[in-house]
Amino acid sequence: MKRNVFAIIGTSALTLSLLMLNSCKSDADSPGFEYAPDMYRTPSIEPYVDYGEVRGRIDESKKVKLSARIPARNTIPYYGKDTSEVKLMLPYFRKPNVAFRQSHGLYGVDVSLADEYALAVADKNALGLTALNAEKIMANGKELFTAMCQHCHGEKGDGNGPMVASGAYVGVPNYANLANLSDGQMFYSIYYGKGMMGSHGSILSKKEIWTLIHYVRQFQNKDYGKFDASGKPVMSAVVSDTTAVKP
Repeated sequence: MKRNVFAIIGTSALTLSLLMLNSCKSDADSPGFEYAPDMYRTPSIEPYVDYGEVRGRIDESKKVKLSARIPARNTIPYYGKDTSEVKLMLPYFRKPNVAFRQSHGLYGVDVSLADEYALAVADKNALGLTALNAEKIMANGKELFTAMCQHCHGEKGDGNGPMVASGAYVGVPNYANLANLSDGQMFYSIYYGKGMMGSHGSILSKKEIWTLIHYVRQFQNKDYGKFDASGKPVMSAVVSDTTAVKP
C-alpha cells in the first residue's frame, strides 16, 4: 500500500517537474508554455481584422462589414510640436474633381467642380531640399519608391516595372518624359491618382509624397539633389521656396 502511495507521489512529482521545466524558456521575452492563454489575455478588437472568421468560426453577417473605423471628419493625427512638420502634414487643401468618384472610387470625400490639377501647377514642393537634408531625403525616397512605385514604374523610373512586363498594366509613363510637370501636379497625381494609377493619399503621408517627388526628379536630371562645396544646388531648378504651398 505504502509503495503504491510513494509511487503515485513520485510519478506526480516527476510529471509536475517536467511540466515546470517545459514552461521555462531561455528567451526573456517569452512567457513560456501557457496552459490557459484566454485567461492571460482577453481577445481584443483590432483594426484590419476579418471578424467574419474568428478561430475557425464563420459569421457570414460580418464577412461584408469593414472592421476598421474611419477617423472623425477633419481630424488629423498628432505630429508633435514642430510647427514646420505639423504644417507639412496638415490635410491637402486641393480637392479631387467630381469625376474622380467614378474614375478612382473617391467617395466620401469633398470634391470640386474645378480642374484643380491645372491649378496645382503653381504649387511648390513643401519639403525643402538642402545640402544638409538631401542625402536623407533621397534615401527615404528610394525606400518609398521601391515599396510603392517600382512594381509599375520600374527601378529606373522608365515605366517598365514587373507589373508592366507581365502585361497587367500598360501606358505607365517614363518619368524622364515628365520633367515639364510641376511638383504640385505630381503631388496631385499621386495623392488622388491619375489614369490607371489609383489614389495613394490614404497610404502615404504628405511628407512621404513630397519625398517621392524629390526622388523621382533624379530620373529627369542626374544632378537633381546634388550640392557643391558651398551648399548651392548643382542644378539651378532645385527650389526650396514654399510660398505657393498651402496647408
